[in-house]
Amino acid sequence: MNKHSRRGLLARTLLLLSLVAPWVTTFAQETSADYPIKPGDTLIVNVWKEQDLTMEVLVRPDGKFSFPLAGDIQAAGRSVEQVRQDVVAKISSYIPDVVATVMVKMIDGNRAYVVGKVLKPGPILMLSQTNVMQALSMAGGTVQFAGLKNIKILRGQGGAQTAIPFNYDEVEDGENLEQNVVLEPGDVVVVP
Repeated sequence: MNKHSRRGLLARTLLLLSLVAPWVTTFAQETSADYPIKPGDTLIVNVWKEQDLTMEVLVRPDGKFSFPLAGDIQAAGRSVEQVRQDVVAKISSYIPDVVATVMVKMIDGNRAYVVGKVLKPGPILMLSQTNVMQALSMAGGTVQFAGLKNIKILRGQGGAQTAIPFNYDEVEDGENLEQNVVLEPGDVVVVP
């Protein structure tokens, strides 16, 4: 490749990046601004000019993570901006004019489970809103002789559990579509 064709390729690449970068940045900001952090998620916390205070942290089942100089920080149910503000508030007495960022690296806490008579039982990662039919599809579908009229969604709320009935045959026929609820993290779809 000669010098002129490399320059042309570089110019086209820079033009493409200038067109795409604002959209990607806006998408990431909108997604992270609205995303409620969940237990099991991995965050990157970065304190500017403090190499020892840049690390990945795992949000524990209690919804918190530990961070040097700050102790335990509540993350579950909060946005990255709320967590960032908490980090700054807790370490500002040790580091004046602290600048920190918090980013979601992995959303492993956003899982539901499909068990019973499906081809691939186990956890499913919900990268977006996922309803029951989508979850069953992600589990490879049901096996022969599955009790399609008696599927249940087990949902924990506080210390109690509720069972939401789901009739696959009705939803497949376009009836009673309100059964096809959006799953919440921790829901268990049971296919008898």
